[in-house]
Amino acid sequence: MNNARDHQRVNDILLGPLERPVLKWLAARSPAWVTPDLYTCVGMAGALVVLAGYALSNLDRNFLWLASLGFVLNWLGDSMDGTLARHRNIERPVIGFFMDHTTDAASQAVMFLGLGLSPYVGFEIAALALIAYMMLSVVIYVRTYATGEFVISYGKLGPTETRVIAVGLNAVMFFAGTREIAAGALRLNPYDLAVGGVTLLLLIFFAVTVVRETVRMRKTNR
Repeated sequence: MNNARDHQRVNDILLGPLERPVLKWLAARSPAWVTPDLYTCVGMAGALVVLAGYALSNLDRNFLWLASLGFVLNWLGDSMDGTLARHRNIERPVIGFFMDHTTDAASQAVMFLGLGLSPYVGFEIAALALIAYMMLSVVIYVRTYATGEFVISYGKLGPTETRVIAVGLNAVMFFAGTREIAAGALRLNPYDLAVGGVTLLLLIFFAVTVVRETVRMRKTNR
């Protein structure tokens, strides 16, 4: 088993070449009074804004833009807390890891459930997506403890890409409104299908990771 202090972070995401310079630029220009903990709070506040935006979209679809703003704030806080700590050499490997990922779990629960409160995606579908996301998160954290490697990207996709997909889906929902696709006697919600597709992808990542790591550990007799 490995110590949380010593894990290696792997984040090979599609948007990494664009994201990393932006985060470094923001870290270098963050005022002294802005701390990593403050950024963590911004991320959690962003999740609550997402929840409010989705819930209020029952009254007016313009609140979908508020939900999208929440995703941006969540990205900023979630990405910048660790980036700023590394930039200032004030990392706290144990409590930082603990706080970062417990608040991540809370944020994810709030945002997915918020999506289920909107008039666009069924609550059951949003809950299934949350379960799949949490399952993959558990595998990531357990694998980190077992191997010392913290991998948060799968198939070039990570939390940043997930937020971009969510913002894109919000734009589609705003312009297209609530929709149904007729398939014989069935009436299908295209947004349920889209979120269901993401859910299936998360479950595939979960299954592949579990099988691959189990085989590898058996071969090395760990």
